[in-house]
Amino acid sequence: MQKNIPDAGGPAFYSLADAAWILGVDRNEIHRAIRVGSLRAERRRSRLVIPAAELRRVLDGGVR
Repeated sequence: MQKNIPDAGGPAFYSLADAAWILGVDRNEIHRAIRVGSLRAERRRSRLVIPAAELRRVLDGGVR
């Protein structure tokens, strides 16, 4: 028996390494962007992660 579960989409949060890969930059650039405040990160279970909405904002041109 197979259950029909709708696809919820991608993950809500990305690791720093995944975010760097998606944006096409080095992980050091991600750390720098977080430090200067141009990229928002959150702590989830003692890890820094980037919300998917924040990556969409940056990919759309970075305008808030």
